[in-house]
Amino acid sequence: MAVRVSDSPSMPCHVVVGAPSFLFGAGKDAENNTRNCYHSHTTAAFEERTLGYRGASQVEPPRRSVLLVLRDAYGNDTMANPETQRHRTRQNRRSKRRPSSSAAKPARKDRVPLRLLLRVASVAGGIQFGWALQLSLLTPYVQQLGIPHVWASIIWLCGPLSGLLVQPLVGHLSDHCTSRFGRRRPFIVGGALAIILSVLIIGHSADIGWWFGDTSNNRPWAVGVFIFGFWILDVANNVTQGPCRALLGDLTGKDHRRTRVANAYFSLFMAIGNVLGYATGSYSGWYKVFTFARTPACSISCANLKSAFYLDVVFIAITTYISIMSAHEVPLNSSGAHQAEEATGESGAAGEAFLWELFGTFRYFSTPVWTILSVTALTWIGWFPFLLFDTDWMGREIYGGEPNEGSNYDTGVRKGALGLLLNSIVLGATSVLMERLCRKRGPGFVWGISNILMAVCFVAMLVLTYVANYIGYVGKDLPPTGIVIAALTIFTVLGLPLAITYSVPYALVSTHIQSLGLGQGLSMGVLNLAIVIPQMVVSLGSGPWDQLFGGGNTPAFGVAAVSALVSGFIAVLAIPQSGGQKARIEV
Repeated sequence: MAVRVSDSPSMPCHVVVGAPSFLFGAGKDAENNTRNCYHSHTTAAFEERTLGYRGASQVEPPRRSVLLVLRDAYGNDTMANPETQRHRTRQNRRSKRRPSSSAAKPARKDRVPLRLLLRVASVAGGIQFGWALQLSLLTPYVQQLGIPHVWASIIWLCGPLSGLLVQPLVGHLSDHCTSRFGRRRPFIVGGALAIILSVLIIGHSADIGWWFGDTSNNRPWAVGVFIFGFWILDVANNVTQGPCRALLGDLTGKDHRRTRVANAYFSLFMAIGNVLGYATGSYSGWYKVFTFARTPACSISCANLKSAFYLDVVFIAITTYISIMSAHEVPLNSSGAHQAEEATGESGAAGEAFLWELFGTFRYFSTPVWTILSVTALTWIGWFPFLLFDTDWMGREIYGGEPNEGSNYDTGVRKGALGLLLNSIVLGATSVLMERLCRKRGPGFVWGISNILMAVCFVAMLVLTYVANYIGYVGKDLPPTGIVIAALTIFTVLGLPLAITYSVPYALVSTHIQSLGLGQGLSMGVLNLAIVIPQMVVSLGSGPWDQLFGGGNTPAFGVAAVSALVSGFIAVLAIPQSGGQKARIEV
């Protein structure tokens, strides 16, 4: 430390103190700072000491004065602990040599909270509530209206057709939608309103046919109105479900873990909707609650169906409101041309025709994408016969009943709805554990093992049908308790592979296809092709196929078992592991 005495006339006693460079790292800059001026008696004593050094210009100041100077310059904390200042000096030197990472990297966009994704996905519960009623009650109901079993599957052809045409088209339109309400929400609201309209038409089809002259034995008008409402319902489901999944994809962006979590939430709400829908369908006393539902044209079973759809209207309205009010979409054109170009680039050139944009992307697909689509197609060849004929199988093969002939068939259908309720509980529990399962073993392996389990369950259904016929109670009495428990157990176990089917393929396609520059809506439409084309094959072929082997549902379940087994082995062996098993969900 250097201390110089100034001889300035205006400042006769001014002391200039230079801070030691080895302590503070300030070098010559610190020596040029003026720190303190002492009273006259202190300066005099100081000058007397300095005269004894033969005119030396630099002297050692009194210890008290130096402490005061340093205290005034750097504060009490530094003087109390010199090590602290040394540590700060080293940190300052490091910070000068190494710029902070935040300055080198752009700030990452804040991720959407998981609770918001949960609320947005809630609309899946409303969609699936109506879908559960459709799956559990409408195949038996259309046979009660007079359509033979061999043609019942043809009615379901509208679902795959609407999925083939409507969902990719809606995905494309939503990718380019410039509404001030956002890209996805207008389609979600429109689809929900169409669902409400369609279920009211289906529920009142017998009444409408009665107004046009139907009788109890001849119901052509009721069948026509039912099919019309059924087709609207399938179109509405595709209009709503695709944009909802695309909205979740928009919110999660390129965060693969967040994408899997969002799809797991969607699957969870599908399970909740299934539980509530199947519980509603399995209850046979709704006509007592909604007493006005029973009419001369609408029997007890019809009144129960109509009442269940009244509840569906309320549920879809509530969940749709929660979903659209939770998602804060930025309109496509609200931020100028830059955002418009970014959004348009998600799904291709804006001037391209839709079909060319959809099918033109196929040539860019990598082998893993084609493998995922192939496994998806085989998986749905396995699932669709079960989804079409699960409650019908319970009413025919297990309870030995026929539509409009006694109560065994209707009792079996209600028991099948109970089995689907248990199925949905397992589906929901599996959805909660989905991320952990995929992180530990990889999504491809989990998907493959679940499909093999699905094949085992379908084989068990064939064995149970054989046992029921071998015992000989079919057509004569109610089934033994053991047979019913076994059937319900099969339905319950199938909830695990169904949850994986509802979640893993969507997450895999979303993460593999984004490098092509496709929008989330169009990518979901591409995956939808791998779902609806197998459904079309099953819808057209299952009825004649069953009739070729003597009727019933067992021939279709045999094909389903083989398809599920093949898809399981392909998924285990051919789908590459993405390393997701080491990932963790960041909340």
